[in-house]
Amino acid sequence: MSYDLVCAHCSGLVELGRCATCRASRERLRAQRTLPAGLLLVLGTALGLLALVLR
Repeated sequence: MSYDLVCAHCSGLVELGRCATCRASRERLRAQRTLPAGLLLVLGTALGLLALVLR
């Protein structure tokens, strides 16, 4: 997560989660960083099939 984000509501650092807005933004940023497990499964399967075809 970027450490320089400042909350527009309380002027605190978002990473500290001082207010409800900070905490919501922090959780939204964390959720955006992680890939869903289903997407990873699809990508892994596609790469596996591609490796079999190119073999």
